Amino acid sequence: MFLARKELWFSKKRFFLIGFIIVLITWLVFMLSGLGNGLSDLGTAVIRYSDMDLAVFEEEAEFTLGKSTLPESVVEEVAQLDGVDEAAGIATAAGAILHGASVDEETGKKTSVLFVGVEPGSFLEPTVTSGEVLDTKSPNRVLVDSSLINEGFELGDTITLSGVGTEYEIGGFVENKTLNHMPAIFVTLDTLREFKYLVPGSDMGIEKPISAIFLKGKNLDAEQMTSAIGGIEVANKKETLNGVPGYSAESGTINLMLWLLIFISAFVIAVFFYVLTTQKVHQFGVMKAIGASNAFVIRSVVSQVFLLSTISILIGVGLTYLMTLILPEGMPFNLLPEMVIIYSLVLLATSLIGSLFSIRSIIKIDPITALGRVE
Repeated sequence: MFLARKELWFSKKRFFLIGFIIVLITWLVFMLSGLGNGLSDLGTAVIRYSDMDLAVFEEEAEFTLGKSTLPESVVEEVAQLDGVDEAAGIATAAGAILHGASVDEETGKKTSVLFVGVEPGSFLEPTVTSGEVLDTKSPNRVLVDSSLINEGFELGDTITLSGVGTEYEIGGFVENKTLNHMPAIFVTLDTLREFKYLVPGSDMGIEKPISAIFLKGKNLDAEQMTSAIGGIEVANKKETLNGVPGYSAESGTINLMLWLLIFISAFVIAVFFYVLTTQKVHQFGVMKAIGASNAFVIRSVVSQVFLLSTISILIGVGLTYLMTLILPEGMPFNLLPEMVIIYSLVLLATSLIGSLFSIRSIIKIDPITALGRVE
C-alpha cells in the first residue's frame, strides 16, 4: 500500500486522468440508476413501497389491478388462512381532476390522476406528511401525492372529479405515491365505488367490488390459498409489480443499460491498467532484481487500483448527490441508498477484476531482460 500511494502521488497527472474517467463512469451509473428508480416509482410506487407480501387477484387477471375485480367479502376469507397477519382490499380507478369547486369542464385545467381506494386504518393507508388521515366519517376528504403541490394544489383545496362533478377536499399529502405514471389520490373504498361503478351494471353484479387484496404475513402459501378459495390467483410483490403495464419493459431497459455500462467500464479500466503495467516493465524488473516477489508486485498494483477506484467512486457518488440539488422538480429521480452501496461495490469489484488482466504480464517479467530494455 505504501508503494502504491507513493506512485500515485509521483505520477499524479497520469493517474488523475484515469481517475477522472472512473469518476465519469460512476457518475453516469448513479445518474442512470436514480433516473431508472424514479421512472419505476412513477409507475409502481404505491405497490413498490407497500408492506404487502402477497396479492390476491381475480383469476386470469394477469396480476393487474385494472383487470381484476373481486367481492370485498373475499378479504375476510383470505384473512382466515394460515400465515396471514393482515389482509386489506385495494381498488383503483383512473380519472381527471379540476382544481377548485364547480370548475367549468371546458375551460378548467385537468390533471390526470389515479384514485386508490383503501380501508382507513389498514396497512395500505399511506403515512401522511401533512394534514389528516382518511376517515369514513369524512368520505370526501382525500389524501393526494405531494407531486401535485408543484401544480398549485394546497392543503384544504377543493378538487372536482371531471365528468362526474363530485367535489373532494384535500385533507392531507403523502410522499412518493404514484401508480401508472400518475399521482395517486387515496380515498376510502366506498368513496371510490360511488364514481367507479356509477353506471348501472358496471359492477357486474359483484357486491362491494374491489380490485385486489394485499396480504401481510409469514410463511404464506400461494398454492394453498388458490386451492382454498376458488376464482383467485396469488402473486408475490415482484409478480405484482410486473403486472403493472409497461413496468417490465421499462425496468428491463434501464437495467440492461446499467449493466452494459458497468461491463464496458470494467473493460476500459482493465485496458488502462494493462497499458500502465506494460509501461512499467523496467521498474518491475528492478523490483524483482532486488528481491521483490511476484506477490509483492501484484499486491502493489492491486492496492493502487483499489485506492484510485475507491477515491474516484466516492467522488462520483458525491457529484451525483450534488446533481440532485439542481435537477428540475418534475424530473423523476430517486437514488436509493442501498443501490448506491451495491453499485459502488460492483464498480470497485469490476475495477479490481479488470486490474487482474495485467497480473500475467507481471509474472512473465524477466528481471534480466527488463533491466536490459531501453525505456
